[in-house]
Amino acid sequence: MAIRVIIADDQEMVRTGFRMILESQPDIEVVADVVDGEAALAAVAEHRPDVLLLDIRMPKLDGLEVTRRLSGRDTPRIVIVTTFDLDEYVHAALQGGASGFLLKDASPAMLVEAVRAAAVGDSLVSPAITVRLLREMAHRTPAAAAAARRPAEPLTDREREVVRCLARGLTNAEIAGELFVSLSTVKTHLANVQAKLDARNRVEIAAWAWESGLAGTPA
Repeated sequence: MAIRVIIADDQEMVRTGFRMILESQPDIEVVADVVDGEAALAAVAEHRPDVLLLDIRMPKLDGLEVTRRLSGRDTPRIVIVTTFDLDEYVHAALQGGASGFLLKDASPAMLVEAVRAAAVGDSLVSPAITVRLLREMAHRTPAAAAAARRPAEPLTDREREVVRCLARGLTNAEIAGELFVSLSTVKTHLANVQAKLDARNRVEIAAWAWESGLAGTPA
């Protein structure tokens, strides 16, 4: 079945461009495009999409507030697509439960990849943003690392390897290739880690890795 997508952006040109890119794919269907956050919430309730593409700065309700209100629901997966890559926006979006964060100058291929990744519970963050976040997290103080959430059970060595790869921005398939394991094995490890951390998605797992210092430790 096609991946059902809603686009929320106050710029008509952006909505039209995204729709053209996504509808050129045989496995993606754009079921609505809307101009503000309130309309986005209404469209989600009406159409129950698989993925919601959200701008940050929109009238009535911004993308961060829409993300917060939809947090914890089964659908949709949220991908923030914006011209603004300020760190506070990135952190707020990902901690709010977004499954991805892209800049509007990302390639059409990356936009499509982000939608497909979100639809299956994966995530994609623009590489430039990922690198900067990793650098920022690596320079946090010991007190910040100590404040990171504690897993309910210690992670196994293999789970720690998988999480390190995830924190570097690798997809499940790339993790499987790097660690010489099957894709299903990677998904199992990530599911176990998510349960141990009580994380909502893989982005929260990566954020924990950065905050705890695991991402910067040797394999």
